[in-house]
Amino acid sequence: MKFDSILSEINGFGKFQIMLIFMLTISRITLPCHFLLNNFMAAVPAHHCNITALDDGGVFRNLTADQKLAVGIPAEQDGTPSSCRMFSKPQYQHLSGSNSSEDAFTVQCQNGWVYDNSTFKSTLVTEWDLVCSRKGMNKATVTVFFIGVMVGAPIFGFLSDRFGRRPLLMVSYLSSLAFAVFSTLSTSYIMFIIMRFFVGFSLAGISIIAHVLNIEWVGIKHRTFAGVIISLDWTVGNWILVGIAYYVNEWRMLVLAVTSPLILAIITWRWLPESARWLLANGKADAAHHYIMKCAEMNNRAKCMVTITPTALLGSAQPETVNKKYTVIDLFKTPNIRKIAVCSGIVWYGVAFTYYGISLNITGFGLSPYLTQIVFASIEMPMKIGVYVCLDKVGRRPGEVGAMLLTGLCLFISMFISQDKWLIRTVVGVLGKALSEASFTIMSLYTSELYPTVVRQNGLGYTSCLARLGVSVSPLIMLLEDVWHLLPAVIYCAVAVGSGLVASLLPETLNTRLTEFIEDVEKPRVQSTRRKETQ
Repeated sequence: MKFDSILSEINGFGKFQIMLIFMLTISRITLPCHFLLNNFMAAVPAHHCNITALDDGGVFRNLTADQKLAVGIPAEQDGTPSSCRMFSKPQYQHLSGSNSSEDAFTVQCQNGWVYDNSTFKSTLVTEWDLVCSRKGMNKATVTVFFIGVMVGAPIFGFLSDRFGRRPLLMVSYLSSLAFAVFSTLSTSYIMFIIMRFFVGFSLAGISIIAHVLNIEWVGIKHRTFAGVIISLDWTVGNWILVGIAYYVNEWRMLVLAVTSPLILAIITWRWLPESARWLLANGKADAAHHYIMKCAEMNNRAKCMVTITPTALLGSAQPETVNKKYTVIDLFKTPNIRKIAVCSGIVWYGVAFTYYGISLNITGFGLSPYLTQIVFASIEMPMKIGVYVCLDKVGRRPGEVGAMLLTGLCLFISMFISQDKWLIRTVVGVLGKALSEASFTIMSLYTSELYPTVVRQNGLGYTSCLARLGVSVSPLIMLLEDVWHLLPAVIYCAVAVGSGLVASLLPETLNTRLTEFIEDVEKPRVQSTRRKETQ
């Protein structure tokens, strides 16, 4: 008897699965908090050069603050004070309305910057002056974090396929908490980005292991529903991030606050079950039987397990594959799994690249960062409900292709909307964000269904690695607006459309059993599914 058949007998979505989802949600809500933390932790407040050095001991010190800005800071084309340049000498003629002077030479800021602290008490920018010629260093904090996620994903994927989901989840909890605390103790920019690299590395484990552990305990009929429910923790985490950031406007305390749920996650870990699918695939029938019995008892289906013994469970696995060790290399050895690996990797790169390109650019819509973030987070809820309604009707592949192509369309339209039409830009931006979130939600479920159990974590680790590569590059693309102001939007649009077209090459997984071994994938999927349904 196949594991999915057993799972349907003991209820594939009962109290046991609901408990599991809630326990893993505690840790997963920290993911959006950290992944989007730079919107607040690295926010760039209004700033201008520190012009105290222009004080000549006479007229200057008797001027008001506005007058000092007028004589010390050149104005931009829109009339606002320049953020990166100052006059080499006070231009007192500006007080009388004259803007001409033979000595009106401007220089780069000589003595640091003065920041507007009305919204943020302190950020990475104000701590280490990451503005003007150093603004690339601010973008680099996001890139380094996601490089950490990129490196951590395949490592945690490999280790959790080798040693189990549960122990590696605890390793991820403890290391994420420790490195987050260490990052708040940073005394230099270099120390901070090193710590952020390891925070990203550690959070990668939570990102891929928690999702797979949930899906592997859910039956076929409820997989779509469970996948969407699981994805809602991202929305909840988004709301929590905005709430915390609004009241905690000092970046060190903000990092501690958004990491604190991991303390509760560590406490509840003792009640987490191991994946019975993984145990069976690795020949650990007694342990698998133990957890399946717990599931049956909690779901009031214990009578269904009377005839199911550990020996019978082990018989459902293919003898030649039990205890075989798998690595990422196995994703490329045979044609069908290789096609899945290549195509899903490209799609994940595009999904993450586009999603974070929109999500990390919340200042481009003319609203406050808090309001923009809450709008972006709130639109995800109805979109995910729409995903649930549509996925069981149109399937995973058409849903993913459609979501990515429509995201590209929104990005294309936004290129022709002027900056002063902030309402239209916000509406199109929110719609694009919702569609990119839909593609993210679909792909998270889709990927866990594409890979067989024996390499599922390796597969998710590999695709997560490529996704984080996309995220690492995404914020740096915004620096290209200095070359041409529409170039970033053109690149985001092209990647969204391209990855959507590649998604059309993936096999459909709607209403199919989760494959257990690579050999199952190499069979024609439709024939394999029909054969299983007759068993």
